[in-house]
Amino acid sequence: MKILALIPARCGSKGIKEKNIIDVCGKPLIAYSIEQALALKKENIIDEVLVSTDCEKIAEISKKWGASVPFLRPKNISGDKAKSISFMIHALDYYKNEGIEYDAILLLQPTSPLRDVEVLKESIERFKNSSEDSLISVYKEEYINDLVMYHADDKGHQLDPLNILHNAGVRRQDHGSIYVRNGAVYLTSSKYLRKEEKVISDKPLMLEMSKSQSVNIDTEEDLVLLRNILCK
Repeated sequence: MKILALIPARCGSKGIKEKNIIDVCGKPLIAYSIEQALALKKENIIDEVLVSTDCEKIAEISKKWGASVPFLRPKNISGDKAKSISFMIHALDYYKNEGIEYDAILLLQPTSPLRDVEVLKESIERFKNSSEDSLISVYKEEYINDLVMYHADDKGHQLDPLNILHNAGVRRQDHGSIYVRNGAVYLTSSKYLRKEEKVISDKPLMLEMSKSQSVNIDTEEDLVLLRNILCK
């Protein structure tokens, strides 16, 4: 199975300026995902490490850390409203035109740098040994469920419970745990991507990660937490 590791990194960021290349313990954030993917390539587990970006600066930094950046992503699939499926199919089409076809894409968001190589190996092995179209990483959440979840009214004064039993004394332990998608690993067959134009199938395979590995950098608070974990 030929697998393309794709690391998406568009220009700009609303929450953190230049988030994808911000310094984290002496290296740009995107470097962590590049290094993880390159470790897989070195062991012939995947075939290529691609950074898909619309930004010259990110492209140059990514090349410096060993990723392939053979093109700049078109602007029409690079804005903050662009869907992942668009740049994934764009990458497949680029390589197809070069005479290379991949059976699957391993999508590694640079904002999830705490995944480790062994987790990636396990996810790929599980995917290869199945007939499913996709795999996603998750973490187990013991507390959060609809018993403790609410919508707020327009004024932000009153709460509307998601579960009518929210005040009935049901213990959360009796409600059971849930699994939350953490954004660290997406693995999807190219055939499914093209046919359904979706990254995640209806019943994806799961790869459980710890909650501590599931930090996803979206806010300054997330960045502080990440640095506290990595900058030792």
